[in-house]
Amino acid sequence: MEYLILAMIALASGIIGALVGLGGGVILVPATLFIGINLELIDGITPQIVVGLSVIMMIFTGLSSTLFFMKKKTVDFKSGLIFFAGSAPGTIIGAFVNKNLALSSFNLYFGILLIILATLLLVKEYLKPVKWFVEHGTKRKFIDQMGHVHTYGYPIWFALLLTFSVGFASGLFGIGGGSIIVPAMILLFVFPPHVAVGTSMFMVFLSAILNSVTHISLGNVPWLYTIPVIPAAYIGAKIGAYLNQKMNSKTLVVALRMILLLLGVRSIVDGIWG
Repeated sequence: MEYLILAMIALASGIIGALVGLGGGVILVPATLFIGINLELIDGITPQIVVGLSVIMMIFTGLSSTLFFMKKKTVDFKSGLIFFAGSAPGTIIGAFVNKNLALSSFNLYFGILLIILATLLLVKEYLKPVKWFVEHGTKRKFIDQMGHVHTYGYPIWFALLLTFSVGFASGLFGIGGGSIIVPAMILLFVFPPHVAVGTSMFMVFLSAILNSVTHISLGNVPWLYTIPVIPAAYIGAKIGAYLNQKMNSKTLVVALRMILLLLGVRSIVDGIWG
């Protein structure tokens, strides 16, 4: 029964993660913690185990999505590598900080992060892109299928600082980092949305590999639980990447905001009074 539950969670995480460039960890981590600990339907669940499972999953959601977006030519590999260079040390530090977190502390901090992410998703629709970073940074160009030229860019030093913070959150909480970097890429660096999602999933893939090595060394990966999670997440990511090209994801983003807010509030309550 628990393997079926994990497969369903992973499938949903893969679809949503690839559709809006989140990586899927923000769905898998709170869902697995709630079902495993609160409902007691999955044995042996701890914050460290869930994070280890999440980072393994994100290798395959990131790979599946990146391969799809490569075919659509919406992955900026140069930017992805620069962002990864910034996130890599943060990822390692976050993973080692994670091992000392008790369940109550993990719930509290993770809940705060979920509310911040929900707020980012809420306000990004109403904010105008900041042109300063493009004007004072390395410029990039993208030509879409309609032949329109999009100019975007960023100061490399700022991108490295930003992605270090993203990497730390990724290593600490087992999230892909896309939930933070995608709004930043669109609002600060003026990335075209499809390029932001494709590049984000490439960075998620690279970061997850590094993140998983650290969590494997710490003994945080429940290998038996990866059996249902990996194929379900891989298939889900393919579905999500396909839907990303075919539909307007605003409806899903609205629903995701509400889900993240509810999960965040519950996680904070569990962290304080659980």
